[in-house]
Amino acid sequence: MFESGEETLSAESGEDSNGINLMDFSDEILLHILSYIPCTDLVLNVRRTCRKLATLCLDKSLTHMVLLHKDYQVNKDKVKQVMRGIGKEIHQLDMAGCYWLPSSTIDHVIRCKNLVKLNLSGCHLTSLRLSKMLSALQHLRSLAIDVNPGFDASHLSSECKATLSRVLELKQTLYTPSYGVVPCCTSLEKLLLYFEILDRSREGFILSGQLMVGESNVPHYQSLRVFYARLAPGYVNQEVVRLYLAVLSDRTPENLHAFLISAPGSFAESGATKNLLDSMARNVCLDALQLPKSWINGSGLLQHLKFNNPFYFSFSRCTLSGGHLILRVINGGKDLKSLTSLNLSGCVHCLSSDSLFRKAEDDIDSSILESLVVSCCNLRHLNLSAAHHHSSASLGKHLCQLLARLRHLLSLALPVCSIADVATNTDKPAVQSVTSVVPQGLGKKVRIGVPTYPKNLQLSNQKSQSSVFWTLLENLLFLKNLELIGSSFSSAMPRNEPAIRNSLPPCSRAQSVGDSEVAAIGQLTFLQSLTLAQLPNILTGSGLISIGLRCQHLRTLSLANLGMMGKVVYMSALMDMLKHCKCLRDLRLEQPYFSANTQFFQALSHCSSLQRLCIISRSGTLQSDAVMSFMADCLEVIMCHMFMGESLTFCRNLQQSIVQSFQADRPALNVIIFPLLHEDLTEVIRDVPMMHLDEITLFKSRVAEEPPNLW
Repeated sequence: MFESGEETLSAESGEDSNGINLMDFSDEILLHILSYIPCTDLVLNVRRTCRKLATLCLDKSLTHMVLLHKDYQVNKDKVKQVMRGIGKEIHQLDMAGCYWLPSSTIDHVIRCKNLVKLNLSGCHLTSLRLSKMLSALQHLRSLAIDVNPGFDASHLSSECKATLSRVLELKQTLYTPSYGVVPCCTSLEKLLLYFEILDRSREGFILSGQLMVGESNVPHYQSLRVFYARLAPGYVNQEVVRLYLAVLSDRTPENLHAFLISAPGSFAESGATKNLLDSMARNVCLDALQLPKSWINGSGLLQHLKFNNPFYFSFSRCTLSGGHLILRVINGGKDLKSLTSLNLSGCVHCLSSDSLFRKAEDDIDSSILESLVVSCCNLRHLNLSAAHHHSSASLGKHLCQLLARLRHLLSLALPVCSIADVATNTDKPAVQSVTSVVPQGLGKKVRIGVPTYPKNLQLSNQKSQSSVFWTLLENLLFLKNLELIGSSFSSAMPRNEPAIRNSLPPCSRAQSVGDSEVAAIGQLTFLQSLTLAQLPNILTGSGLISIGLRCQHLRTLSLANLGMMGKVVYMSALMDMLKHCKCLRDLRLEQPYFSANTQFFQALSHCSSLQRLCIISRSGTLQSDAVMSFMADCLEVIMCHMFMGESLTFCRNLQQSIVQSFQADRPALNVIIFPLLHEDLTEVIRDVPMMHLDEITLFKSRVAEEPPNLW
């Protein structure tokens, strides 16, 4: 935006060719403009342009909070210069995910003597460096760090422990069995734990969940108000979190108001956890709750827990029926006006009155959903994915029509079959007959008659305007995040297992959801993130063009298994769409037989803001020259993950070429090109920076995944 040198004169004295002098704007307007510029640019470039900007760039509103998270051009020298220039003014420093910076960069944080909040998640940090740094930060009250193998709490100095004793908020990501710095934080009010410990070491040794020698000190939870734990798959993570919970079970903090544990798969309830839950039912009143499904299923726990103005509930994958949801949680609508975020992902019976004699595909009880909508009228985030929520033919009682009343929604996740128009599903079986012959897995490709998509989209829009899904989006015009995910969809690349070779067929009702429904999404002017997965009736992808043209704020796009599985039927429309996505930063594509050829990368090159690209394709192909040209054209791209059907030699050569050509100018560059079905895929995955792995490479529903503003 600003350059030093010759531009100094024009910045101070001149008007531009249109007669507008930027320096004539008020300080308030200029400060607002400057707030969009990365701090490194403000300190190192902009403030050198003229005297007025030199003063404004050091304004407290710009220097009190320094955000280096996702500033992919920052390097050690820039961090050093920023800390030298404004270190004493910084109160909050966010370096989360700066995995490319050497560990010595942390030494410069010592200059920030007045730091109150510090986020170093994803940064390389040893226990000795942590000790030296924290010893100088006496005002620190909020800290986020990683605990890696080799961490030793005995290396922490008494001055460091004194600082930790005053910390009120701690976010700790564990890659090794350890208490980390938790025992030193005797005043904790908020504790967030992310367990990312693998069951096996790189050498293949089975790891134990027992804590390392010297970990005899136990956590102090007496002041705790928020406890959050998120577990990656693996039994070691479960063993370690039980050690953290054991202390809670002895004495439950009186001020605890948020208790959240996110655990995939089966996490059995132990005697200690049962005592903890019983104690919570007797002694605390909660505002936020999330528990492993096995702790809720079949128990009367929800009947005994007390809630006080709750703002977040997650019952993901629980067998909770709609009757229990209304009776035990919603409580007749008396206490749920405060609820802003609700996760019912995978709760297959949550919209039916009883789960005993109901099949997962049976119609929902619209009265349950209506009670939910009326009671939780202020919901901002709602996740109903990973279930079959089929509406009946009752007039005005379709799921989409009822959800349209939630005018405050900002993010929404739905199964594809839930948006099917009942009339369409019953009156137009021809759509199903066409798609039923489309192969859903491997096998000989079947050619069917597919018309070219209409360039003007008028026909598609006319059809979609009569659908219940159109009505829903018409009432949710401020929606920022939308996910439509097939109820039986599973990604080809799970976390710690080999790639999945076969997928379950889509729900029969999803067969009537196609291009016209996708076109309806174009209404969402403020849409920033979109996920579409397992829409079998996509014939041309014409709806994608509508989204590209109208959703100009779109930053994140994830498409998976659209249309027939033996052919990428939407490629032409996708390329047309990408030409309009000027703000797109993250793109994830998962589709068998995807051909990442020259035409595709030429279209993708129009996405000038693109930073991260992930393509996952069984039997997919790549063109090396096209990839290299794309990387040369798109200067902002710092992550390129491609898991395709090419040979290991081809993948290694392409990966090496990209790194050698672009690493010097892009310090954060992270490239992985690897065969999707190779037996060593899981070993390659473990080296991906957690920020990229969690946000884009691995597929998951992210709506209401955790409470808003958790950190």
